Amino acid sequence: MNNYTLFLILIYNINNDGNDMDDLIKKISYCIERGKVNKSAPYPPDLKDQEGADELALKALETGVKPFEILDACNVGMKNIGEKFSRNEVFVPELLMAAKAMQAVMNHLKPYFQTGEVKKKGKFVIGTVAGDLHDIGKNLVSMVVEGNGWEVIDLGVDVKTNKFLEVISNNRNCTVGLSALLTTTMANMSNTVAEIKNNFPDIKVIVGGAPVTREAAIKMGADAYGDNPQKAVEILEQFLAG
Repeated sequence: MNNYTLFLILIYNINNDGNDMDDLIKKISYCIERGKVNKSAPYPPDLKDQEGADELALKALETGVKPFEILDACNVGMKNIGEKFSRNEVFVPELLMAAKAMQAVMNHLKPYFQTGEVKKKGKFVIGTVAGDLHDIGKNLVSMVVEGNGWEVIDLGVDVKTNKFLEVISNNRNCTVGLSALLTTTMANMSNTVAEIKNNFPDIKVIVGGAPVTREAAIKMGADAYGDNPQKAVEILEQFLAG
């Protein structure tokens, strides 16, 4: 076998590896969007018995795909399902399955986050305001935001203003999201926005929830209003871009 033949074989293998890697990345993104967690998962029915996000992420890492490329694939998948959700083309169950598939991938990427090889875009502190125990909307926003590359600090429900202030003081570069479902807790949301702005004028605050409107957000002094999870991501990207 001459040197030229060896050269052709080497080029062929490199090109094939590149194609395989690209294919894996696309498959991971698709599995996130469709909510295909792993091979044994029955959902979605048309992908039954096929490898899911879990197996594909592990295979990608073993093949040499960079962790940040896999994270980007997650971002694309979550962005796609988030946009479909905002257009009412899919509903909460589909979004939850996408988040579950994303979490399967994140489990493989955690060691790379800890070493600093994979960087998050920023920190997003979110919670349902004091007096309100509803968390479905908040949870959906948390999952979509995390799936788009942000570190999410979820404070849960019935979060008092002092708790927000405490967490912000320990995470000075964060953006804050406030959620409310009850009209009776709108005053609490307004008070929390005011206190955050009084103590941390540079912190950006996004508000949302069923009773919240753009006009209400402006009146209470919030920096932005998000009426769906994907909108929250778009706002965060805008803040990041300056």
